[in-house]
Amino acid sequence: MRHPSVPFHEHAVRAEVEAICRENKLEFKRDKFGNVIVRLRTAKTRPFVLAAHMDHPGFEIVKQLSAKSWLAKFLGGVPDEFFRAGVPVRLMPQGVAAKLGRRPGKAKEFELCMTQRVRSRPNAGSTSPSPIGWERAGVRVQVHDDANENPSFAVWELEDFAVQNGRIHGRGCDDLIGVAAILATLIQLERSRARVHVIGVIARAEEIGFLGAMAVAAGNALPKNSLVVSLETSRELPGVKMEQGVILRVGDRTSIFDSQAMRFLAEVAAQLKAKNKKFQFQRALMSGGTCEATAYQEFGFQTAAVCVALGNYHNCAPGKRIAAEFVSRSDALSMVELLAAAAKQMPQLPKLIGKLPKRLQTMLREARPRLLKTAARAEGIKQQASERWSC
Repeated sequence: MRHPSVPFHEHAVRAEVEAICRENKLEFKRDKFGNVIVRLRTAKTRPFVLAAHMDHPGFEIVKQLSAKSWLAKFLGGVPDEFFRAGVPVRLMPQGVAAKLGRRPGKAKEFELCMTQRVRSRPNAGSTSPSPIGWERAGVRVQVHDDANENPSFAVWELEDFAVQNGRIHGRGCDDLIGVAAILATLIQLERSRARVHVIGVIARAEEIGFLGAMAVAAGNALPKNSLVVSLETSRELPGVKMEQGVILRVGDRTSIFDSQAMRFLAEVAAQLKAKNKKFQFQRALMSGGTCEATAYQEFGFQTAAVCVALGNYHNCAPGKRIAAEFVSRSDALSMVELLAAAAKQMPQLPKLIGKLPKRLQTMLREARPRLLKTAARAEGIKQQASERWSC
């Protein structure tokens, strides 16, 4: 989360993901589209796929306008009223302070004006540290030592990452919490030597139409019999609350996800709750946006989704302010706990999703005799009433 990222500019996040994989001896590869595919296969079971994305809404530099200003296009869903002149931004990859300037037209393009002088590159033999770092607004910013490098993207000037009072704050909880949950689940399963077949898909460019996920779904990276679970953060809506556990996301703004896949996760969650009363989960239609589960489902995969409640969705805070997003740390941990348990339970999926039809068949078998008996009685009463009226 300390690495700023916008669609098509996820490179620093991806490098961190790959470093974590190497450190924990997780098998991974980068596909030709720049997505990261992580695999943990210790058993010949049906693949359990966990999907999340690396990008977050932000600005892509279109062109340089002057020595201290650039034209940038905003990529992602943020309402127009939040783009107020003077809002601080950070030019990347240098990490230079700037501010939001004028909007030349109707398109979501803005002038970004530098407000901080870029330090010149140290001369040969200089003892100045590289990269250069300094404190700004309580956040330590690392600036590349190549002062001549032009910025390629920009993000809101917000804290990268902090944990306060049991909550994780940051510019991009959406969806770096999901990315972290994938890695945490895989690391936990690997360390416990669990018998699983799990694939993590950490994709690019979700905020402008889940482009990376579609590239994976349309290719051959995933077996067609995979069960795909999309991991997200989603704005808090009536019926779900932060600090009350992982949310089983039955659908998004566009789609309803697979009933059997969601029933499987619900059965696993219920088992966890029976073993540990402190484990919490919720179930809801999270219609605040469309997630990658819709893309995988449309490409023919059996699909489910989970999420955690998100505050300041896409950095949009009350009062039309730009602010850090936040999630509950305990909610994020409950998501990892559920996913690790579900991965282990994949061989039991047919049995678990078969519980409901079995219960219904038992109820019908037990109810049929009484239904028949009371139906005949009702018919007799109707006949008697008819005879009385005919007299």
